[in-house]
Amino acid sequence: MRKLLLLLVLFSACPVFAQKAPEGIWQGYDGEWLHVSQQLVALAEATPQEKFSWRPAPGVRSTSEVYMHIAIANFYLLSVTGPAMPPELKEEMEKSVSKKPDVINWLKRSQEAVKQAHLAVKPADLSRKVHIADRDATVDGMYLRIIVHANEHMGQLIAYSRMTGVAPPWSNQ
Repeated sequence: MRKLLLLLVLFSACPVFAQKAPEGIWQGYDGEWLHVSQQLVALAEATPQEKFSWRPAPGVRSTSEVYMHIAIANFYLLSVTGPAMPPELKEEMEKSVSKKPDVINWLKRSQEAVKQAHLAVKPADLSRKVHIADRDATVDGMYLRIIVHANEHMGQLIAYSRMTGVAPPWSNQ
């Protein structure tokens, strides 16, 4: 009876394994960057403008501030590896840029900068030492931090969207 139950459980799980994985998943850094970038943009585009000013509590980043924080961090962390930050990008823009098209433009621009820089980096350069804040890191470690940071805030933005009645476009509600 136990073996039969085990077989039933295993066979019922087969459709889950047969589903097509989202684009980029399990495809290394560039694939994973593509995946999180597409999800962030899709979620931002699905969020109505009036939800961009929503914040879960006083003193906590609003939806637009989270997206702008990601964009600014992408450029900043990337700059530690060499590419210069856009001269017009200022830290205070996290709070001052709140119109949906402007936020999405900065987000996409920062994602493209990371993508192009990573595509151009030579494998030997990934072990090059850089300094950030109070420690030494490697270029590879900086790229890892960029993608982890984006995914961390993706989770935050999914929670924000759910709290405001916006379903992530890739979900089944």
